[in-house]
Amino acid sequence: MDLFEYMREENMKGESPLAKRLRPTTIEEVVGQEHILGKDKLLYRAIKADKLGSIILYGPPGTGKTTLAKVIANTTSAQFKELNATTSGKKDIEEVVKEAKNNLGMYNQKTILFIDEIHRFNKAQQDYLLPFVEDGTITMIGATTENPYFEVNGALISRSTIFQLKPLSTENIEELIKRAVYDKEKGMGAFDAVITDEAIHFLADMSGGDARHALNAVELAILSTQRNEETGKIELDIEVAQDCIQRRFIKYDKNGDSHYNVISAFIKSMRGSDPDAAVYYLAKMLYAGESVTFIARRIMICASEDVGNADPQAIVVATSCAQAVERVGMPEAQIILAQAATYVACAPKSNSVVNAIFGAMEAVKEHGNTQVPYHLRDAHYAGAKELGSVGYKYAHDYPNHYVKQQYLPDGLEGEKYYIPGDNGYEKSIKQWMEYIRKER
Repeated sequence: MDLFEYMREENMKGESPLAKRLRPTTIEEVVGQEHILGKDKLLYRAIKADKLGSIILYGPPGTGKTTLAKVIANTTSAQFKELNATTSGKKDIEEVVKEAKNNLGMYNQKTILFIDEIHRFNKAQQDYLLPFVEDGTITMIGATTENPYFEVNGALISRSTIFQLKPLSTENIEELIKRAVYDKEKGMGAFDAVITDEAIHFLADMSGGDARHALNAVELAILSTQRNEETGKIELDIEVAQDCIQRRFIKYDKNGDSHYNVISAFIKSMRGSDPDAAVYYLAKMLYAGESVTFIARRIMICASEDVGNADPQAIVVATSCAQAVERVGMPEAQIILAQAATYVACAPKSNSVVNAIFGAMEAVKEHGNTQVPYHLRDAHYAGAKELGSVGYKYAHDYPNHYVKQQYLPDGLEGEKYYIPGDNGYEKSIKQWMEYIRKER
C-alpha cells in the first residue's frame, strides 16, 4: 500500500456510509447469526483459533456476509485479500494466487481470499480457483446472495463449508440502531441525537432484516433533521423515521391486538366470500411486515376448513402458494398470496369436512374401545381365517365399484359424520353417494 492509498483509506473512514463505519472489528461485536456464531459453534471456534478452512457465506443482503469477512481479516494472521466478482476477472485472481504462492514459500504465511458476489464469476473463473483451494494455496471465503448449490461450481462447494446467514431479527436491528445513534466512536453519537423507542421499532421492523437499510435511514434522519431549539438535540421520532424510510407508520403490533384483529378479519373475509376485503387485509399485513409464511399457512387452513370439498382445488392452490412464497420471497410473494387469497374467497364454501372430523373425534372419545369388524381386518397372515378375518367384499368386483357392507364398528352402524353440502363440487359428491347407495 503506497502513501496515497493509505491517505485515501484514512479519509474514507470519516466519509464512508454509517453502515460501513459501524461494522464490527471483532467477532464479539457481531450482532445476530447466533446459529453459526454462538460460542459453541464451529465457525466461532474456527475464527477464534485462526484455523478457518474455505467457506461460503450465503444469505440475503444486509445480513453481515461482508462484515463477517472483515472480522476474519482482523482476526487472522494470514494475509487477507479481497475481490469483488462484479469488477474482478481472471487476471485479478492470477495476481492473488501468485502473491499467495510467494508468501507461502518465503514466509510460510497463508492467504485468505474473500470473494464478494462469488456467483458472478463464470464457470471458467471458478474452475481456475479450484486447484489452489484444493492444495491450500489460498483459503477461500465466498459471499453470495444466491443459492450456492445452483450458482457455485459443485467442486468448489465440495471443498468448502456453507454457512447460511439469516435475516437479522427485529431485536438485532434495534440494537444496531441504538449503536448508530449513540456510539461516538463509530456511530453518530457526536451529533447529540436522541431517538424514541417507537421510531427504533418502526425502522427495525421496516428494514426486513436488512441492517444496511435501517442504518442508511438513521444516517439520513440525523443529517437531515434540524435541532430542537429548546433542547439543542436532534430528535428522531416516528414522523422523522417514516419520512426517512419512505413508509407510512401503521400501528400493527405483531404480538398484540392488531396482529390478531387483522388476521381474524382476513380469514373471515375469505370465509365470507369477499375477495376485496380479503386482499385489503392482506395488503395491510404485508405493508406492516407480517411474515409471508404465516399468511400462507392461514390461507391453507381456510381452504380446507371453509371451502373443503366444495372446491377441492382450493387446498391445492393454497398449498402451491405456500411453497411458492418460500422460494420466491418478497416483493413478488405478495402477488402469489393475493392469487391464493382471492381464489379461496371466491370459491364455494362448505365446512362439512370440519363437522365430519369433529364428529368422528367425539365418537372415538365416547366409544374408544370399539373393535374393527372381522371382515375388515388384515387377512394376509397365517391363521387369519381361523380367527374370523373372512367375508370381505372387494368393492371393485361390483357395479359402480360399490357394495353395501358394514364398515363402522358394531354399535356405530348407520352413523353419519361426513354429510356433503349443496355448494360447488360437494353437490356432485352428495348426488353420487345417493345414487350408488340407491342402486344397491
